[in-house]
Amino acid sequence: MTTLVGFSSKYGATEGIAERIARKLREAGRDAVARPVASVDQVDEYDAFVIGSSAYMGSWRKDATEFVRRHQELITAHPVWLFSSGPLGTAGKDAQGRDLLKESEPKQFEEFGQSLQPRGMRVFFGALDPTVLGRRDKLVRRIPSGRELLPEGDFRNWVAIDEWAAEIARELSV
Repeated sequence: MTTLVGFSSKYGATEGIAERIARKLREAGRDAVARPVASVDQVDEYDAFVIGSSAYMGSWRKDATEFVRRHQELITAHPVWLFSSGPLGTAGKDAQGRDLLKESEPKQFEEFGQSLQPRGMRVFFGALDPTVLGRRDKLVRRIPSGRELLPEGDFRNWVAIDEWAAEIARELSV
């Protein structure tokens, strides 16, 4: 059984999460590969799917959304998990006291949660390296509130990511 850990990543943080999940699945004895969804041609080569994307403005990146919609029938016939990355910082709650990871769920979780019936959906904190930002995001960071909106740092919780990958590996073993 080969698992695709497909991802869409703008600046590399989501790619790092996908690669970590694939590595942990391999360490658990599963055959897994991390690939950008835009490069996946033969979806029928895979027996399980872990699909993730960075999220901006409450939504997955376009190529991840289109990949799932285009291959929905095939993906639904196999075990599937979804993840998203995006919130930055160390706060677990937003200004209103709500769980930041829950509030950061992309709208695709609701759509794909119903249509794919995934075995799990998770949001992970992301990372931001200002040296790799595109022009627009660099401009946002120049305004006073921009640095608060886009704080620099790696906020990914590797323990939580590893635990989730271990859960996936256990489910694939059943």
